Amino acid sequence: MTTTRARHSGNARNTPAAATPAMPPTPDGDLLTVREVANRLRVDDTTVRRWIKSGVLSAIALPHAGMRMNYRIPARIVETLLQTPSARPAPIQRY
Repeated sequence: MTTTRARHSGNARNTPAAATPAMPPTPDGDLLTVREVANRLRVDDTTVRRWIKSGVLSAIALPHAGMRMNYRIPARIVETLLQTPSARPAPIQRY
């Protein structure tokens, strides 16, 4: 009895990016990662996470399995912060 084996193209990490599920479209438009927001606002990632946790910056929390929460921030919120400097959160004073 002869069996034919299908050729395997390698390990699973070589899957194309199109194979990953896309996020559903939102009425807010594009969603940005914490790092993208930090780069646009010229602050550290930790600062953006602090603003989200304190309620200063609204974000969508994503399911996660690691130690850090994953967030997505609507681009329109970041654009508003960039256009109106007075809308930018004030730095937190530590004593």
